[in-house]
Amino acid sequence: MKLRPLIKNPDEYNDPPRPFFEHIVALRACLIHAVLAWAVCCIVVGVFSPLVLAWLKAPAAALEQAGKIKIVSLNLTGGFSQIMSIAMWGGTAVSFPVVTYFVLRFVFPALTKREKAAILFFLLGGAVFFGVGVVFAYGQLAPNVVRFFDVINGWLGLSVTEVQVENYVPLILKLVLAFGLVFQVPLLLFVLGWLGVISSDSLRSWRRFAIVLAFFLGMVLTPPDPMSQILMAVPLVLLYELSIWGVWFKEKCSFAEKDKS
Repeated sequence: MKLRPLIKNPDEYNDPPRPFFEHIVALRACLIHAVLAWAVCCIVVGVFSPLVLAWLKAPAAALEQAGKIKIVSLNLTGGFSQIMSIAMWGGTAVSFPVVTYFVLRFVFPALTKREKAAILFFLLGGAVFFGVGVVFAYGQLAPNVVRFFDVINGWLGLSVTEVQVENYVPLILKLVLAFGLVFQVPLLLFVLGWLGVISSDSLRSWRRFAIVLAFFLGMVLTPPDPMSQILMAVPLVLLYELSIWGVWFKEKCSFAEKDKS
Protein backbone atom coordinates (compact mmCIF):
# COMPACT_ATOMS: atom_id res chain seq x y z
CA MET A 1 0.00 0.00 0.00
CA LYS A 2 1.57 3.28 -1.15
CA LEU A 3 1.57 6.33 1.10
CA ARG A 4 0.76 8.98 -1.55
CA PRO A 5 -2.64 7.52 -2.59
CA LEU A 6 -3.52 7.15 1.07
CA ILE A 7 -2.85 10.82 1.73
CA LYS A 8 -4.68 12.01 -1.40
CA ASN A 9 -7.85 9.98 -0.92
CA PRO A 10 -7.80 7.87 2.26
CA ASP A 11 -11.44 6.83 1.89
CA GLU A 12 -11.03 5.34 -1.56
CA TYR A 13 -11.61 1.61 -2.22
CA ASN A 14 -8.76 0.36 -4.40
CA ASP A 15 -10.02 -3.23 -4.72
CA PRO A 16 -12.79 -4.17 -7.17
CA PRO A 17 -15.94 -5.90 -5.85
CA ARG A 18 -16.13 -9.68 -6.23
CA PRO A 19 -19.05 -12.11 -6.69
CA PHE A 20 -20.58 -13.73 -3.62
CA PHE A 21 -19.29 -17.21 -4.52
CA GLU A 22 -15.73 -15.91 -4.64
CA HIS A 23 -16.20 -14.58 -1.10
CA ILE A 24 -17.26 -18.04 0.10
CA VAL A 25 -14.25 -19.68 -1.57
CA ALA A 26 -11.92 -17.06 -0.11
CA LEU A 27 -13.44 -17.50 3.35
CA ARG A 28 -12.99 -21.27 3.21
CA ALA A 29 -9.37 -20.89 2.13
CA CYS A 30 -8.81 -18.36 4.91
CA LEU A 31 -10.19 -20.70 7.58
CA ILE A 32 -8.25 -23.72 6.30
CA HIS A 33 -4.94 -21.87 6.19
CA ALA A 34 -5.56 -20.31 9.62
CA VAL A 35 -6.35 -23.66 11.26
CA LEU A 36 -3.35 -25.33 9.62
CA ALA A 37 -1.05 -22.52 10.75
CA TRP A 38 -2.38 -22.77 14.31
CA ALA A 39 -1.97 -26.57 14.38
CA VAL A 40 1.61 -26.42 13.06
CA CYS A 41 2.56 -23.75 15.61
CA CYS A 42 1.03 -25.80 18.43
CA ILE A 43 3.09 -28.84 17.40
CA VAL A 44 6.30 -26.81 17.17
CA VAL A 45 5.75 -25.17 20.56
CA GLY A 46 4.89 -28.58 22.05
CA VAL A 47 8.24 -29.94 20.88
CA PHE A 48 10.00 -27.11 22.76
CA SER A 49 7.77 -27.39 25.84
CA PRO A 50 10.69 -28.31 28.17
CA LEU A 51 12.38 -25.00 27.32
CA VAL A 52 9.11 -23.10 27.71
CA LEU A 53 8.46 -24.73 31.09
CA ALA A 54 11.96 -23.80 32.25
CA TRP A 55 11.26 -20.22 31.15
CA LEU A 56 8.01 -20.18 33.12
CA LYS A 57 9.74 -21.58 36.22
CA ALA A 58 12.41 -18.87 36.20
CA PRO A 59 10.42 -16.37 38.36
CA ALA A 60 10.49 -18.95 41.18
CA ALA A 61 14.18 -19.83 40.67
CA ALA A 62 15.33 -17.75 43.66
CA LEU A 63 13.01 -19.59 46.05
CA GLU A 64 13.96 -22.96 44.55
CA GLN A 65 17.68 -22.24 44.92
CA ALA A 66 17.11 -21.20 48.53
CA GLY A 67 15.41 -24.55 49.15
CA LYS A 68 12.11 -22.98 50.17
CA ILE A 69 9.95 -24.50 47.45
CA LYS A 70 10.11 -27.17 44.79
CA ILE A 71 7.85 -27.22 41.75
CA VAL A 72 6.53 -30.76 41.29
CA SER A 73 3.63 -32.68 39.79
CA LEU A 74 1.55 -35.00 41.94
CA ASN A 75 -0.16 -36.66 38.97
CA LEU A 76 1.22 -39.32 36.64
CA THR A 77 -0.20 -37.41 33.68
CA GLY A 78 1.13 -34.05 34.89
CA GLY A 79 3.88 -33.84 32.29
CA PHE A 80 1.54 -34.63 29.41
CA SER A 81 -1.04 -32.09 30.58
CA GLN A 82 1.65 -29.41 30.75
CA ILE A 83 2.82 -30.21 27.22
CA MET A 84 -0.76 -29.85 25.96
CA SER A 85 -1.30 -26.62 27.89
CA ILE A 86 1.95 -25.06 26.72
CA ALA A 87 1.34 -26.20 23.14
CA MET A 88 -2.17 -24.72 23.06
CA TRP A 89 -1.32 -21.37 24.67
CA GLY A 90 2.06 -21.01 23.00
CA GLY A 91 0.80 -22.15 19.61
CA THR A 92 -2.04 -19.63 19.74
CA ALA A 93 0.36 -16.80 20.60
CA VAL A 94 2.94 -17.76 17.96
CA SER A 95 0.38 -18.36 15.21
CA PHE A 96 -1.49 -15.09 15.84
CA PRO A 97 0.49 -13.05 13.23
CA VAL A 98 0.03 -15.78 10.59
CA VAL A 99 -3.68 -16.20 11.35
CA THR A 100 -4.11 -12.44 11.25
CA TYR A 101 -2.43 -12.35 7.84
CA PHE A 102 -4.92 -14.83 6.37
CA VAL A 103 -7.85 -12.98 7.94
CA LEU A 104 -6.63 -9.69 6.49
CA ARG A 105 -6.35 -11.24 3.04
CA PHE A 106 -10.07 -11.93 3.23
CA VAL A 107 -11.15 -8.65 4.86
CA PHE A 108 -8.94 -6.08 3.12
CA PRO A 109 -10.86 -5.87 -0.20
CA ALA A 110 -13.86 -4.47 1.71
CA LEU A 111 -11.88 -1.74 3.50
CA THR A 112 -10.85 1.76 2.55
CA LYS A 113 -7.22 2.81 2.42
CA ARG A 114 -7.61 4.66 5.71
CA GLU A 115 -9.00 1.55 7.42
CA LYS A 116 -6.24 -0.64 5.99
CA ALA A 117 -3.57 1.72 7.25
CA ALA A 118 -5.19 1.82 10.70
CA ILE A 119 -5.34 -1.97 10.94
CA LEU A 120 -1.73 -2.40 9.83
CA PHE A 121 -0.63 0.25 12.33
CA PHE A 122 -2.55 -1.51 15.11
CA LEU A 123 -1.04 -4.90 14.26
CA LEU A 124 2.53 -3.64 14.13
CA GLY A 125 2.16 -1.44 17.18
CA GLY A 126 0.18 -4.13 18.99
CA ALA A 127 3.07 -6.58 18.66
CA VAL A 128 5.39 -4.02 20.26
CA PHE A 129 2.96 -3.19 23.08
CA PHE A 130 2.30 -6.88 23.69
CA GLY A 131 6.02 -7.54 23.97
CA VAL A 132 6.45 -4.65 26.39
CA GLY A 133 3.63 -5.96 28.58
CA VAL A 134 5.04 -9.50 28.57
CA VAL A 135 8.57 -8.33 29.40
CA PHE A 136 7.29 -6.12 32.21
CA ALA A 137 5.09 -8.84 33.71
CA TYR A 138 7.70 -11.59 33.39
CA GLY A 139 10.77 -9.63 34.44
CA GLN A 140 9.37 -7.36 37.13
CA LEU A 141 6.00 -8.55 38.37
CA ALA A 142 6.10 -12.36 38.29
CA PRO A 143 9.11 -12.77 40.65
CA ASN A 144 7.58 -10.28 43.09
CA VAL A 145 4.23 -12.10 42.98
CA VAL A 146 5.93 -15.41 43.81
CA ARG A 147 7.84 -13.81 46.70
CA PHE A 148 4.66 -12.12 47.91
CA PHE A 149 2.83 -15.43 48.27
CA ASP A 150 5.88 -16.94 49.98
CA VAL A 151 5.88 -14.09 52.51
CA ILE A 152 2.16 -14.51 53.14
CA ASN A 153 2.58 -18.24 53.70
CA GLY A 154 5.46 -17.60 56.10
CA TRP A 155 3.46 -14.98 58.00
CA LEU A 156 0.63 -17.47 58.45
CA GLY A 157 3.07 -20.19 59.53
CA LEU A 158 2.41 -22.35 56.47
CA SER A 159 5.29 -24.44 55.17
CA VAL A 160 4.75 -24.75 51.42
CA THR A 161 7.71 -26.82 50.29
CA GLU A 162 6.10 -28.32 47.19
CA VAL A 163 4.20 -26.31 44.58
CA GLN A 164 2.11 -28.16 42.04
CA VAL A 165 3.06 -27.30 38.49
CA GLU A 166 -0.64 -27.54 37.55
CA ASN A 167 -1.25 -24.47 39.75
CA TYR A 168 1.99 -22.60 39.12
CA VAL A 169 2.08 -22.58 35.30
CA PRO A 170 -1.47 -21.16 34.83
CA LEU A 171 -0.64 -18.45 37.39
CA ILE A 172 2.40 -17.22 35.44
CA LEU A 173 0.75 -17.66 32.04
CA LYS A 174 -2.33 -15.73 33.11
CA LEU A 175 -0.19 -12.93 34.52
CA VAL A 176 2.08 -12.61 31.47
CA LEU A 177 -0.63 -12.88 28.80
CA ALA A 178 -2.99 -10.54 30.67
CA PHE A 179 -0.36 -7.79 30.77
CA GLY A 180 0.47 -8.33 27.11
CA LEU A 181 -3.16 -7.95 26.07
CA VAL A 182 -4.02 -5.07 28.39
CA PHE A 183 -1.07 -3.01 27.19
CA GLN A 184 -2.70 -2.91 23.73
CA VAL A 185 -5.81 -1.08 24.97
CA PRO A 186 -4.43 2.47 24.45
CA LEU A 187 -3.26 1.55 20.95
CA LEU A 188 -6.75 0.30 20.13
CA LEU A 189 -8.26 3.54 21.40
CA PHE A 190 -5.83 5.56 19.29
CA VAL A 191 -6.76 3.58 16.16
CA LEU A 192 -10.46 4.13 16.85
CA GLY A 193 -9.75 7.84 17.24
CA TRP A 194 -7.79 7.77 13.96
CA LEU A 195 -10.82 6.30 12.20
CA GLY A 196 -13.11 8.88 13.79
CA VAL A 197 -15.08 6.36 15.85
CA ILE A 198 -14.25 8.09 19.13
CA SER A 199 -12.95 11.54 20.06
CA SER A 200 -10.63 12.88 22.74
CA ASP A 201 -13.59 14.62 24.40
CA SER A 202 -15.49 11.33 24.70
CA LEU A 203 -12.40 9.65 26.16
CA ARG A 204 -12.12 12.41 28.74
CA SER A 205 -15.77 12.01 29.67
CA TRP A 206 -15.23 8.27 30.17
CA ARG A 207 -12.13 8.77 32.37
CA ARG A 208 -13.87 7.84 35.63
CA PHE A 209 -15.35 4.69 34.15
CA ALA A 210 -11.96 3.82 32.65
CA ILE A 211 -10.26 4.08 36.05
CA VAL A 212 -12.87 1.82 37.63
CA LEU A 213 -12.57 -0.63 34.73
CA ALA A 214 -8.76 -0.63 35.05
CA PHE A 215 -8.90 -1.70 38.68
CA PHE A 216 -11.63 -4.23 37.86
CA LEU A 217 -9.42 -5.77 35.16
CA GLY A 218 -6.53 -5.78 37.62
CA MET A 219 -8.70 -7.70 40.06
CA VAL A 220 -9.92 -10.23 37.48
CA LEU A 221 -6.85 -10.79 35.31
CA THR A 222 -4.13 -10.94 37.96
CA PRO A 223 -3.48 -13.21 40.96
CA PRO A 224 -5.46 -12.37 44.11
CA ASP A 225 -2.89 -10.07 45.68
CA PRO A 226 -3.13 -6.26 45.91
CA MET A 227 0.35 -5.63 44.53
CA SER A 228 -0.18 -7.26 41.12
CA GLN A 229 -3.64 -5.72 40.84
CA ILE A 230 -2.29 -2.22 41.45
CA LEU A 231 0.68 -2.79 39.13
CA MET A 232 -1.75 -3.63 36.33
CA ALA A 233 -4.33 -0.92 37.05
CA VAL A 234 -1.94 2.02 37.38
CA PRO A 235 -0.09 1.50 34.05
CA LEU A 236 -3.45 0.93 32.36
CA VAL A 237 -4.75 4.27 33.66
CA LEU A 238 -1.57 6.01 32.51
CA LEU A 239 -1.82 4.39 29.08
CA TYR A 240 -5.45 5.51 28.87
CA GLU A 241 -4.34 9.09 29.51
CA LEU A 242 -1.68 8.68 26.83
CA SER A 243 -4.33 7.52 24.36
CA ILE A 244 -6.39 10.65 25.10
CA TRP A 245 -3.47 12.89 24.20
CA GLY A 246 -2.69 10.76 21.13
CA VAL A 247 -6.26 11.09 19.81
CA TRP A 248 -6.24 14.81 20.63
CA PHE A 249 -3.01 15.31 18.68
CA LYS A 250 -4.44 13.41 15.70
CA GLU A 251 -7.55 15.62 15.77
CA LYS A 252 -5.41 18.75 15.79
CA CYS A 253 -3.42 17.49 12.81
CA SER A 254 -6.65 16.72 10.94
CA PHE A 255 -8.05 20.20 11.64
CA ALA A 256 -4.80 21.76 10.45
CA GLU A 257 -4.97 19.82 7.16
CA LYS A 258 -8.58 20.92 6.61
CA ASP A 259 -7.68 24.56 7.21
CA LYS A 260 -4.88 24.34 4.62
CA SER A 261 -7.18 22.79 2.05
